Order: sequence, then structure tokens, then C-alpha cells
Amino acid sequence: MIKRLAFVLLILLATGGVPGLSGRQNQPPSYPPGPDLPDLRTQGQIQLAWTRERLNAILPALMRRYGIQMWLVICREYNEDPVFFSLVAPTTFAARRRTILVFFDRGPQQGIERLALGGSSQSGLYRSYHDPEIEERELWGAAQWQMLRRVIEQRKPATIGINISPAYAFADGLTVAEYRALKKALGPEWMHRVVPAGNLIMDYLMLRVPGMLPYYQKMMAWVHRLIKTAFSEKVITPGKTSTDDVVWWLREAVRHAGYSVWFHPTVRLQRPGWPIERPVLEDKPNIIQRGDVLHVDFGIVAMGLATDTQHMGYVLRNGETEPPPGIRKALRSGHRLQDLLLKEMKPGRSGNDVLLATLKAMNAAGIEGRVYSHPIGDRGHGAGPLIGLWDHQEPVPARGNLLIQPRSWFSIELSVKVPVPEWNQQKLWVGLEEDAYLDARGTIHWILHRQQTYHLIH
Repeated sequence: MIKRLAFVLLILLATGGVPGLSGRQNQPPSYPPGPDLPDLRTQGQIQLAWTRERLNAILPALMRRYGIQMWLVICREYNEDPVFFSLVAPTTFAARRRTILVFFDRGPQQGIERLALGGSSQSGLYRSYHDPEIEERELWGAAQWQMLRRVIEQRKPATIGINISPAYAFADGLTVAEYRALKKALGPEWMHRVVPAGNLIMDYLMLRVPGMLPYYQKMMAWVHRLIKTAFSEKVITPGKTSTDDVVWWLREAVRHAGYSVWFHPTVRLQRPGWPIERPVLEDKPNIIQRGDVLHVDFGIVAMGLATDTQHMGYVLRNGETEPPPGIRKALRSGHRLQDLLLKEMKPGRSGNDVLLATLKAMNAAGIEGRVYSHPIGDRGHGAGPLIGLWDHQEPVPARGNLLIQPRSWFSIELSVKVPVPEWNQQKLWVGLEEDAYLDARGTIHWILHRQQTYHLIH
């Protein structure tokens, strides 16, 4: 038996099957230190304060704007409503058995009453109801619906908002089964006061509180550092490293820092005779060679916030110190389209208005490109107005009609195609994405800064 184990170990060592023991190629890589964020406990306290501020400062105005006196958020464990995690403490990972959150507008003087029928008080955000017969037992099952009926009868709301929407996924979290149970509990005398809460939910999720921005900027700074390292000779050896190797290096770097991604990153390449097309959504690994142009799409999640970034890289040929002029020009063309888009992004304009105005300006400038920008914040593809879709450069139904508002964040995502003389006029596709914010006055700024030059691999 001992001889057999020794033989297996010998084979593993010879084939590189024991990480860290088989030679240089299996030594664990080094990763840049994580983002400059506080420890987890402090992060939780900060996130809780953000949620309290959103509930106190943002929600009341939205309920009054849309004429909803009572708002119900009803969901069950592991089938949480899309808005649920933006309403609860950061230490909450599920909706327990069933959670019914009740928001009741008592008027400008008294503010919004917040109740939790099931689950906890969410670190003091809600007044939590327990079983009326046994105090230490959770409110659950039929008792929840009875308590909800009692709460409504006592408060007599003129309108009751629920989370159903054919247009907005974020606002369509009430399941069929829970809707049927709600309908049975309320009866026709209260159900006739029920209205969709779609616009309320979209605005609540879209609007940011000021304290989020400094931490988001730190996250973006780290993302830029990671991409700069990934697109360097520290990670890429021309002729050996594949695009898939870079993808997994990014995944491991994020895991090593204790954070996560919200989508699997992509790394793609272009070279003369081998153009890339944006519609290719599934890529096979390709070995990176000198003279290749690289593209990365990458986003992380930290402190309940998501980032979304696309940058370009270039693998220097022997003797080169910068990309050829035609390749540099392509990046400048992407910058020009970014400028045209940001100029049109003003509060009160719909996403569709911004799209059409930008495309008109783009065509007038002689740029071949596409615009497909989106809100960002609690999620990577956040709630709010869409500004085009990458494969549909025309007004977007429903989501495109939503209005841009101050104190919202956007991912400025777009692409251009530019003929490159050095590539026999083959078009180079440049995909750029940087996050931006509108301040309280509605002026738009980059969260950090945009990519100015290609990341260079020597």
C-alpha cells in the first residue's frame, strides 16, 4: 500500500499534479492587494446606515410622488423579491420563512411607518411583529396574513402598492402564489385599492445616497489596478498565455481579496485577419500573440455595490513602445463617442431621447458605433432608464422611457469600429465601459476616470 501511494505521488509530481510542489509553473501567483475598504463589521455598519438613509430620505418622497400610501413587499425564503436586499440589513441573507414588509405613509409630519410581519427588525429598521399568542415565536403562516389584514384595517390606506409589473423585472417580485394568498387575505374590500408599485421601486433602486460614492471610487480604483496588472507582462507571456488564463487570473484575484464578481469576465483578442465581432458572446480560449489588441469586460461586487468596466490592451511587437497610430486613433474615436453621450445625459430626458440624440451626433461626426449604456448601483445592470441595447439601436420599450435623475449612477457602455491602415483597413472594434454619476445638480462626472491609453503588454 505504501509503495502504491509513493508511486502515485511520484506520477503527480512528474505531471505537475500537486500545486506548489511540481515546479515554477505551479507556484501560486501573486495578486494586488484588495480595495481600500474597511473590515467587514465596519462595512456592515456603513451599509446599514445607507439603507436607513434611503428609507428615511428617499422612500417617503417617492411614495408621495406616485400616490402610494401603503407599500407591501412580500416574499419567501430563497425566492426573494428583487428589491428585498435593498430594504434590509446587510447581515440578512434570506427572507426567512416568509417576510412581509409594510410601509405606511402617516403624512409629512410623522413619516413612513415600517413594519416587518415575519423575520427580524433588521437591526432596528422595522418594528417586528411576533406571534400574538406566543411572543417568542415567529409570526408565520396564516397568522401573517391575519396580522396583515389587521394592520390594513387599522390604518385604512387609500392605495396599497404591490410589486407586479409587466415592464420592469425589478418591480415584478410578487409571485403568483403570494398574490393569491394576499388576495384571499385582503378580500375585495381592500383589493380594489391595490395598485402596481413599479415606478416607486425603479426610482428607489436607482437613486444613490452621497455616502456611497467614496467607497465606490475605491472599488473602481481597485478594478483599474486589477485590469492594468492583468493586461501586463506580470500575467501575460505572448505565445503562451491564453485569453482564458487572464479571465481566471481576474477571478482568482477577486476571490483572493475576499470579494466576488457578478458575471464571468471575458477577455477577447483581435489581430490582422482575425477580427472580433461584438455579437460573439461565447469565446473559446485563444493564445495571445504580439501585435494583438485585447478587450476585457469585468465587474466586481463589494459593500452591496456592483461595478462594470471594459478596457482595451495592446501586446507590443518587438521594437514597439506604443501601438500603431491606427490603433491609437480607434481608442480616441471611442473617447469622442463617450463625450457625445455624456453631453446628452441630462436630468429630465428619457433614455430613448438620449440614445437618439447621441446617435444623431455620432453619425454627424462620422463615427461608426453603438451605444448601450445602463444604470448601475445595487446591481450591475441596475434599475432606471436604458440608453439603447447593443443589438437594438432604437428606442427601448418601457425602460427606455424612464427619465434620467440627479443622484443616479450609469455605466457608460458603447463601442466603435475604426479601419486600421496598419491592418490593411481591417476594422478594429473598441469596446469601452466606465461608470459615471450625476450629482445633486444633475451634472455628470466619471466615478474615477476613463481609460486614456491602451494597457501595454511588453
